[in-house]
Amino acid sequence: MYNEILKLEPNTDISHHIKDPYILDFLGLNENRDYHETEVEQAIIDKMQSFLLELGKGFSFVARQKRITTDHGEHYYIDLVFYNYILKCFVVIDLKAGKLSYQDVGQIDFYVRLFDEKIKQAGDNPTIGIVLITDKDESIVKYSVLADNDNLFASKYRLYLPTEAELKAELIRER
Repeated sequence: MYNEILKLEPNTDISHHIKDPYILDFLGLNENRDYHETEVEQAIIDKMQSFLLELGKGFSFVARQKRITTDHGEHYYIDLVFYNYILKCFVVIDLKAGKLSYQDVGQIDFYVRLFDEKIKQAGDNPTIGIVLITDKDESIVKYSVLADNDNLFASKYRLYLPTEAELKAELIRER
């Protein structure tokens, strides 16, 4: 009976809803070119339905370049904002082209804290932050707030499906 309940009830564990990597081949971007974050962002906006399907269940689009203002009047712009109706929380995404840096981690942590303070409603769960990057440095993940905060994630994105050889190499590396 318990297994039947698990099948019928949506899983509310955050890590169950955050992928790594995301495969963005539907964007139609050439795999052998360095893209700026704004080009990837525009491609995602142009293909929003497909991107929502890649994100997973329960995601709905809220904003692009969402302006959020500090108490001192400084403006910051979050690349993409979604709401997950299963997890009952906002999901903020910061797009990065290149390798994950500690500055990226600090930036997403800042965005999540500011978003929780300024935007999140009383009935919402804490905001989830995702740095969506092309290259994830595991040492940055291990020695940053990503390791201690269950609501912060660094997920890779790929602009194409990996080849069989790349999949094998990834499996060996993960072990």
